[in-house]
Amino acid sequence: MSMGSRLEGHQESLWIETSSLPKTSGHPFYERLNKLLAKHGFDTMSEIACAEFYADGVGRPSTPPGVYFRMLFIGFFEGVDSERGIAWRTADSMSLRSFLGYGLSQTTPDHSNLSRTRNRIDLDTHQAVFDWVLAVLAKEGLLKGKTLGIDATTLEANAALRSIVRRDSGESYDEFLDGLAKASGVETPTREDRSKVDKNRKGKGSNKDWKSPSDPDARITKMKDGRTHLAHKAEHAVDMETGAVAAVTLQGADQGDTTTVHETIAAARKSLGTAATNEDARKYMKPFREGVFDKGYHGGECLVGLQEDQGLRTFVSEPNRGRRKWKDKRDQQKAIYANRNRIKGKRGKALMRKRGELVERSFAHVYDTGGMRRTHLRGHENILKRLLVHAAGFNLSLVFRRDIGKGTPRGLQGLGRQAGKAPYPAWNAFGALANRLQNAISWLLPKLAVPQAIGIRKMRQATA
Repeated sequence: MSMGSRLEGHQESLWIETSSLPKTSGHPFYERLNKLLAKHGFDTMSEIACAEFYADGVGRPSTPPGVYFRMLFIGFFEGVDSERGIAWRTADSMSLRSFLGYGLSQTTPDHSNLSRTRNRIDLDTHQAVFDWVLAVLAKEGLLKGKTLGIDATTLEANAALRSIVRRDSGESYDEFLDGLAKASGVETPTREDRSKVDKNRKGKGSNKDWKSPSDPDARITKMKDGRTHLAHKAEHAVDMETGAVAAVTLQGADQGDTTTVHETIAAARKSLGTAATNEDARKYMKPFREGVFDKGYHGGECLVGLQEDQGLRTFVSEPNRGRRKWKDKRDQQKAIYANRNRIKGKRGKALMRKRGELVERSFAHVYDTGGMRRTHLRGHENILKRLLVHAAGFNLSLVFRRDIGKGTPRGLQGLGRQAGKAPYPAWNAFGALANRLQNAISWLLPKLAVPQAIGIRKMRQATA
């Protein structure tokens, strides 16, 4: 076989037949996702929900709602963080074009179309799409709703810490330090002078005094890796039986867990109630009765509110605070002791272990591999729109993880198209059989090795 050379300066033909255009066989994951969405009427639901935001027969057609929400699903499944990246990825991929319903000769929506559509469609409609996906999970038997685990994580804001200004005067950080240095007797402060003034000053990063001019909703906070950033706080309510995300809320990063938990519980109750309106979903669901939390949610007033006002059986990890005094706090004492008895039981310990597995898994998929750990949008409303659809994509992945054992397109790499058409329940049965066989061999080998070792030892003793 002779070696070919790469052509340079090749002139494309002016006219190309449609039949000669390259075609893609599609991606088995996105084909199944389209079938699932079509089965439950996703496009019809999204068009009805978004009808009020579009003019009737006036102007050129804009991005259809079904395409817009599918592109946000792509952001989760492909791990693309920005709308600009989603637009580039869909324009470049033939399989994603097929998923959206665009041919090779058609132009896919760019990032400006995505941002305009996001601004046009309100937050309640994005919440309705999230609730619709939650109802699909309930119909598939993947949402129970009786026990929810709740936890929060921080998202880095799209704002620089060096750009913060005073809330009262609007001064930048350097201008404020210059004023302090001049007040201490330095006429022309240098960077070194500003550092000396700022070194031992208390409350230098208080959110009460400082704000970001580009994103007023961002708050100065310490991230989990120890760095200080402007950030937001996302809180999840996760079904402890299936791992489905029942609610997502976005709040100020400077607010404590005991303050934000009530809003998340209210959002979870509303979403679960919406999902339970469907008769097919209701037969799998149970009323919300129990909540599992980490030690950040442990507080006397918070526990009283959760147990008495919310009517929940709480399983809250208790920090070591030493001996406490209960004068004039009998209601808090009762709530804390009842919670302590529950978390020490067998069920309480099992739920604590499961909380760390399921809730943290949702954070890892939505924010780490899903690409939303650092936000590219500003303002809680804009960011929450993206988070809701992102979490809805995570919930859809649970259906595929149950059916085919893979929840993302990358998980199907190497299986091939013919393998993608194989009966997935048979895959799962074969995999389960292989796991059982491996466990049996692992259990049997040590038992076979013991008599053999004894026989070799006796032979050595006899020949000695």
